[in-house]
Amino acid sequence: MNENLFASFITPTLMGLPVIILIISFPNILFPSPNRLVNNRLVSFQQWLIQLVLKQMMAMHNLKGRTWSLMLISLIMFIGSTNLLGLLPHSFTPTTQLSMNLGMAIPLWAGAVITGFRHKTKASLAHFLPQGTPVPLIPMLIIIETISLFIQPMALAVRLTANITAGHLLMHLIGGATLVLTSISPPTAMITFIILILLTVLEFAVALIQAYVFTLLVSLYLHDNT
Repeated sequence: MNENLFASFITPTLMGLPVIILIISFPNILFPSPNRLVNNRLVSFQQWLIQLVLKQMMAMHNLKGRTWSLMLISLIMFIGSTNLLGLLPHSFTPTTQLSMNLGMAIPLWAGAVITGFRHKTKASLAHFLPQGTPVPLIPMLIIIETISLFIQPMALAVRLTANITAGHLLMHLIGGATLVLTSISPPTAMITFIILILLTVLEFAVALIQAYVFTLLVSLYLHDNT
């Protein structure tokens, strides 16, 4: 097997031009806007699922935090749909790119932090120094809390990138092993094929779970600052 394991993570191009914008825009087709008095079952199921997730995610927020509901539900729909589309054969998953995940995490994190400093200045500054801290430890704790604050968007992006990339690599390795074992040992190839099917089902769950975790953490950052 001389194929590069990371070939599927290279941004695809068309006549030398990257087509990442088209790939990112494609999931919009999966969520049509309802324009009928009575919707079909697919649109009704999508609306029910969106309302369920939104209700669960916004339950802990106040009125100011709930103004982010449209952005958060759009975020979870985008990440979930791109993760699922990336499981199709010969497809590209944008969420395996750390640069793109940072591009989502940093503005959302910065918006939440700026909102906190604007509307809850004292409470936001109090996070840097827990109550009852000994005086000699104050400078060190302020530095640690500041570093932990700026690490939050990096942790968001790295978590999503690592989980999606690891799953794709594992599927690629097991799929390649199954193909090689087909001509060597068919019974062993059948076992690895069953493992591949189970892993694919698991990756479908991981794709949705990671979208929910990413959005939930952004929601928690927002809750701490509103």
